[in-house]
Amino acid sequence: MMWMLYTVIGLLIFAGLLYLLGNYTFWLPFRSAKLPRIVMLHQVTPHSDASGMNMPPEKFEQLLQLLVRKKSIFCFVSELEDYQGQKNVVALSFDDGFMDNYLYAYPLLKKYHAKATIYLATQIEGIEKLDIEQIHEMAQSGWIEFGAHTQHHVNLLKLDDQTAFQEMQQSKLDVEEMVGKCPSFAYPFGRFNEKHQQMAREIGFKNAVSTRKKIEAYNLDQPFNIPRVSTHGAMNAVQMRIALAKGRYKL
Repeated sequence: MMWMLYTVIGLLIFAGLLYLLGNYTFWLPFRSAKLPRIVMLHQVTPHSDASGMNMPPEKFEQLLQLLVRKKSIFCFVSELEDYQGQKNVVALSFDDGFMDNYLYAYPLLKKYHAKATIYLATQIEGIEKLDIEQIHEMAQSGWIEFGAHTQHHVNLLKLDDQTAFQEMQQSKLDVEEMVGKCPSFAYPFGRFNEKHQQMAREIGFKNAVSTRKKIEAYNLDQPFNIPRVSTHGAMNAVQMRIALAKGRYKL
């Protein structure tokens, strides 16, 4: 019967090892501090559970504190090319345009002197979104830059080329009408192809972010597929450090 006990123990150890390797990707290659960290976020609210979409304010403050301790240089996504080769460059980015970005993230960004880019899906439905007064205040503060995220938060791969182009272009025009400029774009759901990258260039965006969970050098020749650091509202301190070092904290 001892062999059965050893088998069970072995299986438990194996399962624990798989869990550890899957949820703590310390084994991924280390990424140089000279490569920028573009951090992907969505909501920052205490009124929803921590998730891949929501990082509660206290967790977001922990992230900011960690970045400040690392002597991070905060920039807008549109400014990445100006910081090539510098160490500890961080561009915080928020998708969609949730009102909680103003209520909870914005005060913390000001407290820690951290810039951030918010990508607005200008006609998105089904969320409590930023109003025009909040957008104006944030843009005028110097801490927030606004980018575009299509008008209706659509999967570009499901649209014909003309409709996709219109969604991208009109969202840029919408943001420009609100705040005067719109240099950067984020692909909804991370769904796009090379045609959409070319559309972003033709429309006049300076660069565009994806949902690829990676850290790599900013590519001046093709800046329309920028990867971002994956986050989760329930990350612990170790996972947060791994994400910033590797690009993702779990598989």
